[in-house]
This record gives sequence, structure tokens and C-alpha cells, in this order.
Amino acid sequence: MNSAVPNAPAEPVADRVDYQTDPSRYRHWRVACDGPVATLTMDVDEDAGIRPGYTLKLNSYDLGVDIELHDALQRVRFEHPQVKCVVIASGKPRIFCSGANIYMLGLSSHAWKVNFCKFTNETRNGIEDSSANSGLKFIAACSGTTAGGGYELALACDEIVLIDDRSSAVSLPEVPLLGVLPGTGGLTRVTDKRRVRRDLADIFCTVAEGVRGSRAKEWRLVDHLAKPQQFNEFVRGRALELAAASDRPDDAKGIALEPLQRVIDAGGYHYEYVDVQLDRAARRATITVRAPANLGPAPLDAILATGCRWWPLQMARELDDAILSLRTNELDLGLWVLKTAGDAQAVLDCDRTLNEHRHHWFVRETIGMLRRTLARLDVSSRSLFALIEPGSCFAGTLAELALAADRSYMLDADGNAIALSEMNFGPLTMANGLARISARFYEEAAPVEAAYARLRGAIGARDAAELGLVTATPDDLDWNDEIRIALEERASLSPDALTGMEANLRFGPRETMATRIFGRLTAWQNWIFIRPNAVGSSGALKVFGSGKKAQFDWNRV
Repeated sequence: MNSAVPNAPAEPVADRVDYQTDPSRYRHWRVACDGPVATLTMDVDEDAGIRPGYTLKLNSYDLGVDIELHDALQRVRFEHPQVKCVVIASGKPRIFCSGANIYMLGLSSHAWKVNFCKFTNETRNGIEDSSANSGLKFIAACSGTTAGGGYELALACDEIVLIDDRSSAVSLPEVPLLGVLPGTGGLTRVTDKRRVRRDLADIFCTVAEGVRGSRAKEWRLVDHLAKPQQFNEFVRGRALELAAASDRPDDAKGIALEPLQRVIDAGGYHYEYVDVQLDRAARRATITVRAPANLGPAPLDAILATGCRWWPLQMARELDDAILSLRTNELDLGLWVLKTAGDAQAVLDCDRTLNEHRHHWFVRETIGMLRRTLARLDVSSRSLFALIEPGSCFAGTLAELALAADRSYMLDADGNAIALSEMNFGPLTMANGLARISARFYEEAAPVEAAYARLRGAIGARDAAELGLVTATPDDLDWNDEIRIALEERASLSPDALTGMEANLRFGPRETMATRIFGRLTAWQNWIFIRPNAVGSSGALKVFGSGKKAQFDWNRV
């Protein structure tokens, strides 16, 4: 692995999706900060789709629109610490957002639809994560029609304000119009978050025209109504009220998110701290994460001076980009092998700093970035195997990679060890709200306490096995053969069956709104996305807008 990214030209990858952008390249969003309030204005350029073949009319969105939204949210988090409330608004008259572009969905492969929906889900979950953990509150200023994914974006916010103009409505029309589900959390947030009564939700999700005005508020579909003349003033007032309760600082200097330095070539993706090697013949990718140089615990002023190059933040940004790139651009690589390298003490020192300064806004946002990035691993439909070898650095935050893996193999050799820190016992939770080590033992106290008793100390292979922290500990004689067989066997199994198996095993018995979105709702949506009633030649999604009526197979299974 390279300690510094080379300056060699990257080899172009045909049709590759790039998740990196910045405000100078935005085509669909505007960001304006006014004291404690930031306004993200959605003004979609209908001719700037990420793929050809459709126009993004009526403030509809595709993956490119959501990549910009994800970037804009990141910049509010890190570059504008004085912002305490974010208003999501529309730049189009009489429409907030009409949701995911239907023609884009009709033209897309199954894999594209699934990856698109997963990324949009993660972006909306990230809004709620910031609300819960970072002191950022969000208001959806629905100044016009709010439909489908547009309403799902609003649902992710803390409050929804709907313009009361006798025509604007909120709706989830996917079932009656498209034969699919409101799959970006719509069904789940209506019940779990908004507490809309089941029978009313049933009506709402099967009426294409939606619900407006006082009925929308009565049914809990929105929080506030405002007349057109008072709408902007009302939204501003609510934003200032929410901002007043935030503990984000008033006068801190932001941390600029500089572009990631990376090289992409036929062999993989290469960053400073993350390296991805692609083995297409074996259908696997090897992801190696490198520890920082051991500089000891860092004072807060030194961390702030380092900015976006502070190791935990830079590493998380690089890993996040690698995960997203692999998920979208390398569909056949179904096995990700997780490795680490470097000085374990350097990571433990960094974790001590994270824990000590966890209430400082920048450190808190960095922990949030780590949490959301690691959560992408949990919901990725790839097999995850961790290999713990001499020279590895599965310590503290990087031990989360092994805890996230479906299996972890640790070579029984002198000096080969893992280590735990406070970061393994709370801050970096999964979608089910549990630390991975708690989820591993189904919240049983004894094994979690036994692991905590070894905090910061080196844990060798035999002790790691006894504590239940690793899957197997082959010795030198068996290591190569056992690893080779395990990797080859995994790659030979049905990817569909593996995806279902892994998704069911990773989160254990506890359900939350997020796990229901990624598990139950997404699983049903994925099934519906391959059914002829939705995507067949006469399916609802395919014939939408053509004037033809969908032809359904009436057999219910």
C-alpha cells in the first residue's frame, strides 16, 4: 500500500460513477447560510441527469441530484459550524419535489435502482443522524406539490411545513401509479416516525393525488400549515426556534473539506490511508486501511489546525468513497476482504483524543462521519471477511472493521494482536442503535463486560477466540489453505442467497426504524423491482406516461 498517493494519471473506467463533487460543480442545489440557518434550495437542472435518456422535470431527482445533496450536507456539518438548522426548500414555483424520476427508474437496471435507493436512504438517514447527534435540525419547506421521494425527503426532516394554498398536497403515489413502494423510507417513516394511524396510512399510500391542507396536518402527515403570504416568514421563524435549542457553536471557524487525493486505475482505488485492490477473476476486492503515524494524543488546537487531513476524518472520507465506488461500479465483486496496517498504538491514541474531546463540535462531527461510513458496510450487499495478520492494526476504531465482518480470521502467531478502545462500546453504532460488540453478543452483559475488561490492551489470537471476538485462529501451517478455501467457497455461492442471509444475520433481534427501512421495506421493494407487475413490458413502471394501462398478473403470492 502506498504511503502517499502517486501522481500517475488515472486510467479511465468506462461509465464509472464518481461520488465526489463540490459546490462549484453543483447543477441542482444552492447552499446559502444566514447566521444559524442554512437553506439548501433544490432547483434541478432537468437536462443534467447523471445518465442519458430522461429529463429531470418537476424537481425530480436521480443519483446525481442526491450525490450533490450528500455533499452539501457534509459541507454544512463541517464547513459551517455556526449553522444550527437547515431548511430544505425548492427553487421551482408551486412544487417542492416530485420524487425520484420515473423515467430514470423505468430505464434503469435492477442493480442501478437498488444502489440508487440505498444511497438515497443513507443520505436521509444521515439527516436524522445529524439531528439526533450533532445539534443540527432540519425543516422541509414544502412550498408546493410534494410527492413520492420528495415527501420522503421531507419525512427525514424534524418538521414539515406545507404551504396552505388549497392545491399543494403531500403524497406517496408509488403504489397506485407505479406498482412499487415508497421505498426510500416512506412507508416506515409514516408509521414509525410520524405515527400516522395504520388505516389512514393505507388510504394515504393508495390515493395518487395525496392529502392537502388541514387534513394533512390532522393525519400527522405535516407539522405546520402556512398561507402563501406568510410562508417564508413562518419557515424562518421555526428555523430560528429550532436553532435556539442547538449546542453548535456561534463563532467557530469551519473546516474546509478539500478534494480527496486518489488514483483510480485498472487495479483499484488508491488513497493515502485506504487502498482497494480488485481481483475480478476471483470476484473480490481487498480493502486495506492504514493507521496514522504515531504522534501521541493530539491537543485540540493541533487537531483543528490539521483540518480535514486529521486521520480519522480523512480515513473515513476515503473509506466512504471506496465503499460507494465499489457498490456502484464493481457489481460482480461480491466478497470484500478487510485488512489493516500500521501502528495499533497510534489508533488507540487517536481514539483517546476522540473520546476526550467528543463534545467539541468538530470531533463530534468526525465521530458522526465514522459512524455513518461504517454503517455503510453493515448494509452493503457484499460478503465481508476480515483477515488479521502480523502487521495488522485492528485496534479501536479500526477493530470495527473486524466486528462488522461476517467472519474474521486471525493468524495464531506471536505478536499478532487486536485491541479495543472506548470507540468500540458506544459511539460507532449500527443502524439498530447498538455498538457492534453489543450486537455481536445479542446484548448479553457478560461477554461485553469481558471484552471491556481488556480495554486498550493487546489481545492475542487465543484470547480473542476465547472472548468470542474472532471467528477462527489458524496457525502458520493451516493459514494459507484455510483462507484460500474460505474465500473460494464464499465466491462460489449464490449472491442472492448470501445477500439475504447476511442481511438477516448482521442486525440480530433488535429492530429500529432504520433497520426496518433497510431490511423489511428494502427487501420487499427489491422483490417488487423484479416483478412483471412493476417492470415487465406492460408493468406500471414501464408504461407510466405512455397513455397505456398497466396489465397485472392478479395472482397474489
